[in-house]
Amino acid sequence: MTIRNVRDHGQRFRPRMACLKKVEAVMLEMQDPKTGVKSQPQKLVITTIPHAITEAWALGTMLVAFGYIYPLQDHKRLVIKPDTALYPIYLAKRNIRKKGVLEIHEQEQYNGLHKWMNHKWDFIVMQAKEQYRAGKERKKPDRAVFDCQERAYWVVHRPPPGTVSAMDYGLERMVDPNAEEVTGQSCVCRLLFVCVFSLFSSLVKYSVTCNKHDPFLAPCLPSNPWITDDVTYWLLNMANVDIPTKMRVERWTFSFGELLSDPRGRDDFRLFLKKEFSGENLAFWEACEDLKWGTAATMNEKAQQVYKTFLARGAPRWINIDGKTMEVTVKGLKHPHRYVLDAAQTHIFMLMKKDSYGRYLKSPVFKDTQKRAIGPDQHRFSVSQLEANARKRRPSISPIIVRQQEKEERARMATSGPVDITQVMSKLSNKGKEVPPPKK
Repeated sequence: MTIRNVRDHGQRFRPRMACLKKVEAVMLEMQDPKTGVKSQPQKLVITTIPHAITEAWALGTMLVAFGYIYPLQDHKRLVIKPDTALYPIYLAKRNIRKKGVLEIHEQEQYNGLHKWMNHKWDFIVMQAKEQYRAGKERKKPDRAVFDCQERAYWVVHRPPPGTVSAMDYGLERMVDPNAEEVTGQSCVCRLLFVCVFSLFSSLVKYSVTCNKHDPFLAPCLPSNPWITDDVTYWLLNMANVDIPTKMRVERWTFSFGELLSDPRGRDDFRLFLKKEFSGENLAFWEACEDLKWGTAATMNEKAQQVYKTFLARGAPRWINIDGKTMEVTVKGLKHPHRYVLDAAQTHIFMLMKKDSYGRYLKSPVFKDTQKRAIGPDQHRFSVSQLEANARKRRPSISPIIVRQQEKEERARMATSGPVDITQVMSKLSNKGKEVPPPKK
Protein backbone atom coordinates (compact mmCIF):
# COMPACT_ATOMS: atom_id res chain seq x y z
CA MET A 1 0.00 0.00 0.00
CA THR A 2 1.46 3.35 -1.08
CA ILE A 3 0.20 6.72 0.18
CA ARG A 4 0.71 9.32 -2.52
CA ASN A 5 -0.91 12.40 -0.96
CA VAL A 6 -2.20 13.62 2.38
CA ARG A 7 -5.95 13.13 2.69
CA ASP A 8 -8.59 15.02 4.67
CA HIS A 9 -10.25 12.69 7.20
CA GLY A 10 -12.73 15.29 8.43
CA GLN A 11 -10.69 15.86 11.58
CA ARG A 12 -11.43 19.60 11.73
CA PHE A 13 -13.71 19.12 14.75
CA ARG A 14 -12.10 15.96 16.09
CA PRO A 15 -9.11 16.73 18.30
CA ARG A 16 -7.87 13.14 18.47
CA MET A 17 -7.89 12.87 14.69
CA ALA A 18 -5.77 15.98 14.18
CA CYS A 19 -2.64 13.82 14.09
CA LEU A 20 -3.66 11.91 10.95
CA LYS A 21 -2.30 14.53 8.57
CA LYS A 22 1.01 14.51 10.42
CA VAL A 23 1.13 10.71 10.35
CA GLU A 24 0.45 10.64 6.60
CA ALA A 25 3.10 13.32 6.07
CA VAL A 26 5.57 11.08 7.93
CA MET A 27 4.53 8.15 5.72
CA LEU A 28 5.12 10.23 2.59
CA GLU A 29 8.61 11.09 3.81
CA MET A 30 9.29 7.43 4.67
CA GLN A 31 8.29 6.34 1.16
CA ASP A 32 10.63 8.83 -0.53
CA PRO A 33 13.05 6.77 -2.69
CA LYS A 34 16.06 8.93 -1.76
CA THR A 35 15.57 10.17 1.81
CA GLY A 36 12.96 7.71 3.10
CA VAL A 37 13.21 4.46 5.05
CA LYS A 38 14.86 1.77 2.99
CA SER A 39 12.67 -1.28 2.25
CA GLN A 40 13.87 -4.82 1.89
CA PRO A 41 12.14 -8.18 1.26
CA GLN A 42 11.22 -10.15 4.38
CA LYS A 43 10.38 -13.85 4.30
CA LEU A 44 7.22 -15.09 6.05
CA VAL A 45 7.24 -18.90 5.96
CA ILE A 46 7.67 -19.47 2.21
CA THR A 47 6.10 -16.25 0.95
CA THR A 48 8.20 -13.14 0.20
CA ILE A 49 6.52 -9.86 1.21
CA PRO A 50 8.07 -6.92 -0.68
CA HIS A 51 8.24 -3.38 0.74
CA ALA A 52 8.26 -4.43 4.42
CA ILE A 53 8.98 -1.19 6.31
CA THR A 54 10.96 -1.25 9.55
CA GLU A 55 10.74 1.75 11.86
CA ALA A 56 11.34 2.73 15.42
CA TRP A 57 9.16 0.88 17.93
CA ALA A 58 7.10 3.84 19.17
CA LEU A 59 6.44 5.33 15.73
CA GLY A 60 5.80 1.92 14.21
CA THR A 61 3.28 1.04 16.92
CA MET A 62 1.36 4.25 16.28
CA LEU A 63 1.34 3.73 12.51
CA VAL A 64 0.11 0.15 12.97
CA ALA A 65 -2.62 1.35 15.34
CA PHE A 66 -3.89 3.77 12.71
CA GLY A 67 -3.65 1.14 9.96
CA TYR A 68 -1.04 2.84 7.80
CA ILE A 69 1.29 -0.18 7.97
CA TYR A 70 0.47 -3.78 8.85
CA PRO A 71 2.41 -6.31 10.92
CA LEU A 72 3.42 -9.62 9.42
CA GLN A 73 2.66 -11.52 12.63
CA ASP A 74 0.49 -11.23 15.75
CA HIS A 75 -2.60 -9.40 14.47
CA LYS A 76 -4.45 -9.70 17.78
CA ARG A 77 -2.88 -6.63 19.37
CA LEU A 78 -4.40 -4.10 17.01
CA VAL A 79 -7.37 -1.97 17.84
CA ILE A 80 -10.37 -1.13 15.57
CA LYS A 81 -14.05 -0.52 15.29
CA PRO A 82 -16.34 0.06 12.10
CA ASP A 83 -19.89 -0.77 11.14
CA THR A 84 -20.40 -1.29 7.40
CA ALA A 85 -21.92 -3.96 5.19
CA LEU A 86 -18.45 -4.92 3.93
CA TYR A 87 -17.51 -6.45 7.26
CA PRO A 88 -19.94 -9.41 6.89
CA ILE A 89 -18.46 -10.11 3.44
CA TYR A 90 -14.97 -10.10 4.95
CA LEU A 91 -16.05 -12.50 7.74
CA ALA A 92 -17.81 -14.79 5.27
CA LYS A 93 -14.73 -14.89 3.04
CA ARG A 94 -12.51 -15.54 6.06
CA ASN A 95 -14.89 -18.29 7.18
CA ILE A 96 -14.59 -19.91 3.75
CA ARG A 97 -10.79 -19.64 3.80
CA LYS A 98 -10.44 -20.95 7.37
CA LYS A 99 -13.19 -23.55 6.88
CA GLY A 100 -15.24 -22.33 9.82
CA VAL A 101 -12.33 -21.75 12.21
CA LEU A 102 -12.51 -18.09 13.29
CA GLU A 103 -11.39 -16.11 16.31
CA ILE A 104 -13.84 -16.10 19.22
CA HIS A 105 -14.87 -12.48 18.78
CA GLU A 106 -15.05 -12.92 15.01
CA GLN A 107 -17.29 -15.97 15.43
CA GLU A 108 -19.60 -13.95 17.67
CA GLN A 109 -19.69 -11.11 15.17
CA TYR A 110 -20.33 -13.59 12.35
CA ASN A 111 -23.28 -15.20 14.15
CA GLY A 112 -24.76 -11.83 15.11
CA LEU A 113 -24.49 -10.43 11.60
CA HIS A 114 -25.93 -13.66 10.16
CA LYS A 115 -28.97 -13.28 12.37
CA TRP A 116 -29.32 -9.53 11.80
CA MET A 117 -28.74 -9.59 8.01
CA ASN A 118 -30.46 -12.90 7.31
CA HIS A 119 -32.59 -11.32 4.56
CA LYS A 120 -29.55 -10.78 2.32
CA TRP A 121 -27.11 -13.34 3.67
CA ASP A 122 -27.13 -15.27 0.40
CA PHE A 123 -25.93 -12.16 -1.42
CA ILE A 124 -23.16 -11.65 1.17
CA VAL A 125 -21.96 -15.25 0.82
CA MET A 126 -22.02 -14.95 -2.97
CA GLN A 127 -19.88 -11.78 -2.82
CA ALA A 128 -17.45 -13.51 -0.44
CA LYS A 129 -17.08 -16.49 -2.77
CA GLU A 130 -16.47 -14.20 -5.76
CA GLN A 131 -13.74 -12.28 -3.88
CA TYR A 132 -12.20 -15.55 -2.64
CA ARG A 133 -12.14 -16.93 -6.18
CA ALA A 134 -10.61 -13.70 -7.54
CA GLY A 135 -7.96 -13.78 -4.81
CA LYS A 136 -6.93 -17.29 -5.80
CA GLU A 137 -6.15 -16.07 -9.30
CA ARG A 138 -3.56 -13.62 -7.97
CA LYS A 139 0.07 -14.48 -7.46
CA LYS A 140 0.99 -15.86 -4.08
CA PRO A 141 3.02 -12.80 -2.91
CA ASP A 142 0.28 -10.41 -4.05
CA ARG A 143 -2.39 -12.53 -2.38
CA ALA A 144 -0.45 -12.54 0.92
CA VAL A 145 0.01 -8.76 0.79
CA PHE A 146 -3.67 -8.18 0.03
CA ASP A 147 -4.78 -10.48 2.86
CA CYS A 148 -2.51 -8.69 5.35
CA GLN A 149 -3.79 -5.30 4.23
CA GLU A 150 -7.41 -6.39 4.46
CA ARG A 151 -6.92 -7.93 7.89
CA ALA A 152 -5.07 -4.85 9.18
CA TYR A 153 -7.92 -2.64 7.92
CA TRP A 154 -10.60 -4.60 9.76
CA VAL A 155 -8.49 -4.90 12.90
CA VAL A 156 -8.30 -1.09 12.93
CA HIS A 157 -12.01 -0.56 12.19
CA ARG A 158 -13.40 -3.61 14.09
CA PRO A 159 -11.21 -3.98 17.20
CA PRO A 160 -11.63 -7.01 19.45
CA PRO A 161 -13.80 -6.43 22.54
CA GLY A 162 -12.04 -5.03 25.60
CA THR A 163 -9.43 -3.08 23.63
CA VAL A 164 -9.01 0.65 22.99
CA SER A 165 -9.35 1.94 19.44
CA ALA A 166 -7.04 4.66 18.22
CA MET A 167 -9.81 5.86 15.89
CA ASP A 168 -12.25 6.83 18.68
CA TYR A 169 -12.87 10.57 18.71
CA GLY A 170 -15.96 10.93 20.87
CA LEU A 171 -18.88 13.24 20.20
CA GLU A 172 -18.88 15.65 17.28
CA ARG A 173 -18.00 19.23 18.18
CA MET A 174 -19.56 22.37 16.77
CA VAL A 175 -16.37 24.39 17.29
CA ASP A 176 -13.00 23.61 15.78
CA PRO A 177 -10.63 23.13 18.74
CA ASN A 178 -7.62 23.44 16.42
CA ALA A 179 -8.62 26.85 15.06
CA GLU A 180 -6.00 29.52 15.49
CA GLU A 181 -7.19 32.32 17.74
CA VAL A 182 -5.85 35.71 16.73
CA THR A 183 -5.45 38.02 19.71
CA GLY A 184 -4.06 41.50 20.02
CA GLN A 185 -0.87 40.23 21.57
CA SER A 186 -0.30 37.73 18.76
CA CYS A 187 -0.81 40.48 16.16
CA VAL A 188 1.71 42.67 17.94
CA CYS A 189 4.19 39.79 18.15
CA ARG A 190 3.72 39.01 14.46
CA LEU A 191 4.19 42.67 13.50
CA LEU A 192 7.26 42.84 15.72
CA PHE A 193 8.69 39.74 14.02
CA VAL A 194 8.12 41.28 10.57
CA CYS A 195 9.80 44.52 11.66
CA VAL A 196 12.77 42.69 13.17
CA PHE A 197 13.12 40.56 10.03
CA SER A 198 12.98 43.67 7.82
CA LEU A 199 15.61 45.41 9.96
CA PHE A 200 17.80 42.32 9.89
CA SER A 201 17.54 42.11 6.08
CA SER A 202 18.44 45.80 5.75
CA LEU A 203 21.41 45.35 8.09
CA VAL A 204 22.68 42.37 6.09
CA LYS A 205 22.27 44.25 2.81
CA TYR A 206 24.13 47.29 4.19
CA SER A 207 26.92 45.10 5.57
CA VAL A 208 27.40 43.34 2.23
CA THR A 209 27.42 46.66 0.37
CA CYS A 210 29.88 48.42 2.69
CA ASN A 211 32.11 45.42 3.31
CA LYS A 212 35.00 46.72 1.20
CA HIS A 213 34.79 50.19 2.74
CA ASP A 214 35.13 49.09 6.38
CA PRO A 215 38.77 49.44 7.56
CA PHE A 216 38.20 46.68 10.11
CA LEU A 217 37.17 44.20 7.38
CA ALA A 218 39.25 45.40 4.42
CA PRO A 219 42.77 46.91 4.27
CA CYS A 220 43.23 50.67 3.85
CA LEU A 221 44.71 51.65 0.50
CA PRO A 222 47.58 52.35 0.10
CA SER A 223 48.33 51.68 3.80
CA ASN A 224 46.93 52.22 7.28
CA PRO A 225 48.49 55.44 8.61
CA TRP A 226 48.04 54.35 12.23
CA ILE A 227 50.24 51.32 11.61
CA THR A 228 52.75 52.51 9.02
CA ASP A 229 53.05 56.23 9.99
CA ASP A 230 52.49 57.03 6.30
CA VAL A 231 49.99 59.88 5.74
CA THR A 232 49.31 59.09 2.07
CA TYR A 233 45.89 57.66 2.93
CA TRP A 234 44.87 60.90 4.67
CA LEU A 235 46.21 63.06 1.84
CA LEU A 236 44.25 61.11 -0.78
CA ASN A 237 41.04 61.35 1.27
CA MET A 238 41.15 65.01 2.30
CA ALA A 239 37.86 66.86 2.40
CA ASN A 240 38.37 68.94 -0.76
CA VAL A 241 40.96 66.93 -2.65
CA ASP A 242 41.04 67.59 -6.39
CA ILE A 243 41.00 63.95 -7.58
CA PRO A 244 39.16 61.53 -5.27
CA THR A 245 39.77 57.81 -4.97
CA LYS A 246 37.63 55.20 -6.71
CA MET A 247 36.30 53.80 -3.44
CA ARG A 248 35.26 57.28 -2.36
CA VAL A 249 33.37 57.86 -5.62
CA GLU A 250 31.77 54.44 -5.28
CA ARG A 251 30.33 55.41 -1.89
CA TRP A 252 28.50 58.31 -3.55
CA THR A 253 26.37 55.78 -5.43
CA PHE A 254 25.19 54.04 -2.24
CA SER A 255 22.70 56.74 -1.28
CA PHE A 256 22.03 60.45 -1.59
CA GLY A 257 22.94 60.90 2.06
CA GLU A 258 26.40 59.43 1.42
CA LEU A 259 26.91 61.94 -1.39
CA LEU A 260 25.96 64.96 0.73
CA SER A 261 27.98 63.78 3.74
CA ASP A 262 31.19 63.90 1.67
CA PRO A 263 32.41 67.49 1.02
CA ARG A 264 34.10 66.40 -2.23
CA GLY A 265 30.94 64.67 -3.41
CA ARG A 266 28.88 67.73 -2.49
CA ASP A 267 31.17 69.93 -4.60
CA ASP A 268 30.76 67.57 -7.54
CA PHE A 269 26.99 67.56 -7.12
CA ARG A 270 27.00 71.38 -6.88
CA LEU A 271 28.83 71.59 -10.22
CA PHE A 272 26.16 69.38 -11.79
CA LEU A 273 23.32 71.51 -10.35
CA LYS A 274 24.91 74.72 -11.63
CA LYS A 275 24.89 73.31 -15.15
CA GLU A 276 21.18 72.56 -14.73
CA PHE A 277 20.43 76.00 -13.20
CA SER A 278 19.19 74.45 -9.96
CA GLY A 279 22.09 75.15 -7.62
CA GLU A 280 19.78 77.05 -5.26
CA ASN A 281 18.38 73.76 -3.94
CA LEU A 282 21.74 72.58 -2.60
CA ALA A 283 22.58 76.09 -1.36
CA PHE A 284 19.31 76.22 0.60
CA TRP A 285 19.97 72.78 2.10
CA GLU A 286 23.45 73.88 3.20
CA ALA A 287 22.04 77.10 4.69
CA CYS A 288 19.54 75.03 6.70
CA GLU A 289 22.35 72.82 7.97
CA ASP A 290 24.38 75.89 8.93
CA LEU A 291 21.40 77.29 10.85
CA LYS A 292 20.76 73.98 12.58
CA TRP A 293 24.33 73.42 13.75
CA GLY A 294 25.51 77.02 14.09
CA THR A 295 25.80 79.18 17.17
CA ALA A 296 22.72 80.54 18.93
CA ALA A 297 23.97 84.13 18.72
CA THR A 298 23.74 84.25 14.91
CA MET A 299 20.46 82.30 14.63
CA ASN A 300 18.16 85.30 13.96
CA GLU A 301 20.55 86.81 11.44
CA LYS A 302 20.95 83.53 9.53
CA ALA A 303 17.19 82.91 9.50
CA GLN A 304 16.51 86.35 8.01
CA GLN A 305 19.29 85.85 5.47
CA VAL A 306 17.81 82.51 4.38
CA TYR A 307 14.37 84.11 4.05
CA LYS A 308 15.64 87.00 1.91
CA THR A 309 17.81 84.77 -0.28
CA PHE A 310 15.53 81.76 -0.88
CA LEU A 311 11.95 82.32 0.34
CA ALA A 312 10.90 85.95 -0.13
CA ARG A 313 9.08 87.06 -3.27
CA GLY A 314 11.58 88.04 -5.93
CA ALA A 315 14.44 86.42 -4.00
CA PRO A 316 17.64 86.06 -6.05
CA ARG A 317 17.76 82.28 -5.41
CA TRP A 318 14.09 81.50 -4.94
CA ILE A 319 13.34 77.80 -4.36
CA ASN A 320 10.31 75.92 -5.62
CA ILE A 321 8.33 74.46 -2.69
CA ASP A 322 4.59 73.89 -2.26
CA GLY A 323 2.36 76.57 -0.74
CA LYS A 324 1.60 74.70 2.49
CA THR A 325 5.29 74.16 3.29
CA MET A 326 6.04 77.78 2.42
CA GLU A 327 3.26 78.99 4.73
CA VAL A 328 4.49 76.87 7.66
CA THR A 329 8.10 77.99 7.10
CA VAL A 330 7.34 81.72 6.81
CA LYS A 331 5.11 81.56 9.88
CA GLY A 332 7.87 79.84 11.89
CA LEU A 333 10.47 82.46 10.87
CA LYS A 334 8.66 85.02 13.03
CA HIS A 335 10.11 83.17 16.03
CA PRO A 336 13.19 81.46 14.58
CA HIS A 337 14.87 78.45 16.14
CA ARG A 338 17.28 75.77 14.97
CA TYR A 339 14.66 73.54 13.35
CA VAL A 340 12.38 76.19 11.89
CA LEU A 341 13.37 75.26 8.31
CA ASP A 342 13.05 71.48 8.71
CA ALA A 343 9.86 71.19 6.62
CA ALA A 344 11.31 73.13 3.68
CA GLN A 345 14.69 71.40 4.00
CA THR A 346 13.05 67.95 3.92
CA HIS A 347 11.01 68.96 0.87
CA ILE A 348 14.11 70.15 -1.02
CA PHE A 349 16.10 67.09 0.09
CA MET A 350 13.46 64.69 -1.27
CA LEU A 351 13.20 66.73 -4.46
CA MET A 352 16.96 66.45 -5.07
CA LYS A 353 16.98 62.76 -4.06
CA LYS A 354 14.16 61.69 -6.39
CA ASP A 355 14.97 63.95 -9.34
CA SER A 356 18.48 65.42 -9.41
CA TYR A 357 20.39 62.53 -7.79
CA GLY A 358 19.39 59.96 -10.43
CA ARG A 359 20.28 62.30 -13.28
CA TYR A 360 23.57 63.18 -11.59
CA LEU A 361 24.68 59.53 -11.55
CA LYS A 362 24.07 59.39 -15.32
CA SER A 363 25.55 62.82 -16.07
CA PRO A 364 28.92 63.52 -17.75
CA VAL A 365 30.03 65.31 -14.56
CA PHE A 366 29.87 62.14 -12.47
CA LYS A 367 31.24 59.94 -15.25
CA ASP A 368 34.21 62.27 -15.72
CA THR A 369 34.92 62.25 -11.96
CA GLN A 370 34.58 58.48 -11.92
CA LYS A 371 36.96 58.18 -14.86
CA ARG A 372 39.61 60.45 -13.28
CA ALA A 373 39.38 58.78 -9.85
CA ILE A 374 42.51 56.98 -8.73
CA GLY A 375 42.83 53.54 -7.19
CA PRO A 376 46.07 53.36 -5.17
CA ASP A 377 47.74 49.98 -4.85
CA GLN A 378 48.49 48.50 -1.47
CA HIS A 379 51.95 49.51 -0.22
CA ARG A 380 53.79 47.01 1.94
CA PHE A 381 56.52 48.63 4.05
CA SER A 382 59.62 46.83 5.22
CA VAL A 383 60.81 47.00 8.81
CA SER A 384 63.44 49.62 7.99
CA GLN A 385 60.88 51.77 6.17
CA LEU A 386 58.51 51.59 9.14
CA GLU A 387 61.30 52.73 11.45
CA ALA A 388 62.12 55.61 9.09
CA ASN A 389 58.46 56.66 8.99
CA ALA A 390 58.35 56.64 12.79
CA ARG A 391 61.39 58.96 12.94
CA LYS A 392 59.82 61.37 10.42
CA ARG A 393 56.54 61.51 12.32
CA ARG A 394 55.19 65.07 12.62
CA PRO A 395 52.06 66.40 14.36
CA SER A 396 49.08 66.85 12.06
CA ILE A 397 47.29 70.13 11.44
CA SER A 398 45.29 71.35 14.41
CA PRO A 399 41.51 70.85 14.11
CA ILE A 400 41.08 74.53 14.96
CA ILE A 401 43.03 75.50 11.85
CA VAL A 402 41.02 73.04 9.75
CA ARG A 403 37.72 74.52 10.95
CA GLN A 404 39.04 78.04 10.30
CA GLN A 405 39.93 77.05 6.74
CA GLU A 406 36.45 75.62 6.22
CA LYS A 407 34.87 78.86 7.46
CA GLU A 408 37.03 80.88 5.08
CA GLU A 409 36.04 78.60 2.21
CA ARG A 410 32.33 79.02 2.98
CA ALA A 411 32.77 82.78 3.28
CA ARG A 412 34.55 82.87 -0.08
CA MET A 413 31.74 80.94 -1.71
CA ALA A 414 29.14 83.23 -0.14
CA THR A 415 30.87 86.39 -1.40
CA SER A 416 31.34 84.99 -4.89
CA GLY A 417 27.81 86.17 -5.66
CA PRO A 418 24.88 83.82 -6.17
CA VAL A 419 23.41 83.43 -9.61
CA ASP A 420 20.18 85.43 -9.90
CA ILE A 421 18.03 83.30 -12.17
CA THR A 422 15.63 86.18 -12.92
CA GLN A 423 18.46 88.33 -14.27
CA VAL A 424 19.79 85.44 -16.34
CA MET A 425 16.37 84.80 -17.90
CA SER A 426 15.82 88.50 -18.60
CA LYS A 427 19.21 88.75 -20.33
CA LEU A 428 18.42 85.69 -22.44
CA SER A 429 15.04 87.12 -23.44
CA ASN A 430 16.56 90.51 -24.36
CA LYS A 431 19.24 88.77 -26.40
CA GLY A 432 16.60 86.89 -28.32
CA LYS A 433 14.74 90.10 -29.13
CA GLU A 434 17.80 91.81 -30.63
CA VAL A 435 17.31 92.49 -34.33
CA PRO A 436 20.23 91.32 -36.49
CA PRO A 437 21.90 94.01 -38.64
CA PRO A 438 20.75 94.22 -42.26
CA LYS A 439 22.84 92.52 -44.87
CA LYS A 440 24.92 94.73 -47.09
